[in-house]
Amino acid sequence: MRRSSRPLAAVIAFLTLLGLLLLPGATAAGAAPAGGAGPLPSVVPRPQAMARLGPDVTVPAEVRVVYGDEVDRPTRDLVASVLRRAGAKRLRGGSGPGLTVTVGRLADARVAEALRAAGGRVPEELPAEGYALAASGTAVALAGADADGTYYAAQTLRQLVTGARTIASVSIVDHPLMPLRGVIEGFYGSPWTHAERMDQLAFYGDVKMNTYVYAPKDDPYHREKWREPYPADKLAQLGELVRQAADHHVRFTFALSPGTSLCYSDPADFTALQAKLGAMYDLGVRSFSVPLDDISYTRWNCAADRTAYGEPSQRTAAQAQADLLNRVQKEFLDAREGTSPLQTVPTEYGDVTDTAYKRTLRERLDARVEVMWTGTDVVPPRITVADAARAAAVWGRKVFVWDNYPVNDYGQAEGRLLLAPYDAREPGLHQQLSGLVLNPMNQAAASKVALFGGADFAWNDTGYDPDRTWRAAAAYLAGDNPDAATAPALLSFFDTQHLAPTFGAEPWQSQAPELAARLARFRTDWDAGRQRAALEALRPTAALLATASATIRAGVADRGFVADCAPWLDALALWGRAFERTLDALGARLDGNTQQAEQRFAEASSLAGQAGRIRTIPGETRPEGPVRVADGVLDTFLAAAPGLGGAGAHAP
Repeated sequence: MRRSSRPLAAVIAFLTLLGLLLLPGATAAGAAPAGGAGPLPSVVPRPQAMARLGPDVTVPAEVRVVYGDEVDRPTRDLVASVLRRAGAKRLRGGSGPGLTVTVGRLADARVAEALRAAGGRVPEELPAEGYALAASGTAVALAGADADGTYYAAQTLRQLVTGARTIASVSIVDHPLMPLRGVIEGFYGSPWTHAERMDQLAFYGDVKMNTYVYAPKDDPYHREKWREPYPADKLAQLGELVRQAADHHVRFTFALSPGTSLCYSDPADFTALQAKLGAMYDLGVRSFSVPLDDISYTRWNCAADRTAYGEPSQRTAAQAQADLLNRVQKEFLDAREGTSPLQTVPTEYGDVTDTAYKRTLRERLDARVEVMWTGTDVVPPRITVADAARAAAVWGRKVFVWDNYPVNDYGQAEGRLLLAPYDAREPGLHQQLSGLVLNPMNQAAASKVALFGGADFAWNDTGYDPDRTWRAAAAYLAGDNPDAATAPALLSFFDTQHLAPTFGAEPWQSQAPELAARLARFRTDWDAGRQRAALEALRPTAALLATASATIRAGVADRGFVADCAPWLDALALWGRAFERTLDALGARLDGNTQQAEQRFAEASSLAGQAGRIRTIPGETRPEGPVRVADGVLDTFLAAAPGLGGAGAHAP
């Protein structure tokens, strides 16, 4: 289901583009829930249950913070930073008057009692990673089911800061619906830099993702040179990433992809594989993947495999792969403490057709091994509960979805940023999946727009609203400042990068649906003889597009996002100015000033030509090409505008 098929949501989102509706943090009606004071705050991911308790909690200059025995340093640091941002100058322990914040496990009697005293609901039990939170009067309590849940309670508290010296008074009971939620860096093209990965891992903590899979196709030591150890400097960086992941409660999964040259029956190759994985274990990695995607099963890499398994085929390839994966699980992972089940990407990963390959893996593969699946296609237009159930049936286990969105490393995505909201994944998928990871773009920071949605969906797919989360992503990038012009400018930019292609000719999300709706309204009014009204109604849209790039560059807190989007922002500024000149030309024509109209049309054409010559950053994107901004929508309108006529074309 495409966003353009939701007319009410489209209208609401477009009004948001113009800054006419409230930004995240306000309900649509602005009404206070019964029994509370003020609207519910916006929290992403959306909690399973949240209710208002009363007026916002006042944060004094001095706050008492009481930690349970098992609260880790990252959680303590996060709580302290949130309270200081809320206005606290001094944080003390112990009891006494004033605001007291209690943090710990729900099983700790002191924490449970503090939760009760703050007006919260004390659940009998919480699922893994769950938490309960309450804030009212002079008490705030954060109670986690485990260390992860306590950390996530603190991440929710961060979003409850409603202003200087205030925290929203709410009660929350929450837990994730999918056990694995995150990102797989699995694209072709320029891998992310070390700094980008460090930033991404911190971001995953913010949105309660718990999984990062390191699998960049163009890291030579991941794929082509899989037998070779990482150089010392790269190994040190990987160790830093593992520690950063742990600090943000993210599972770092190291993937090694040997399928392009592996000899399955060669003991030396298995020894090399174990040695490579062992070096990562020594860094602190406890989760591993051996992907076998994007390889052929019509040939062996060595003559010994033909002797061991027979002629290459779907069945014999699956036999060899099952033997390899089972050995990694039993001989490597089972022999080491603290490891998670092995993950793999099978060679057939993008359909639900039962084949000799799938049957063989289903029968021979250790039941613990997690199988990744991309949906009904490599880039699926949708994923339904029924699709996932069929996948579970053919693989003999719940599947772990590798979702190829917003990845842009294929021909149909040339020149595009994929900034549409995460969508067309059916509520209820959590019942059929072992987890969900999104494959992002080469542009790490720009990927956060879609990843925001993936995090929200994986946590609570039954309550997911793509438009709500899209607006929340804009507010996050804007530095959570709802009074600034930055979030509306970002939303207008996102709309011009809304097209989401598949491997076929038809995209699964349309280009610039909000702008297209506005232009359609303009054309209707123009053809009905309301030309001047149509122009005036469209001018704010043109002005927003013309100024959005400068606003984004000045206001976005995430400088990586600005760097990633630089060519598209340059092009957007030119397209926006061409849009304004075109409307000026139409206005001049209505005034009977033909010469000025032709001049403005010529200026618009020149600006559009300049925009069309801007290309992606060399070496940053695969494939490279001219950047595309609202293509098929804005460029089409500008090209057709000089020929606009119809009844009343010169009417006042």
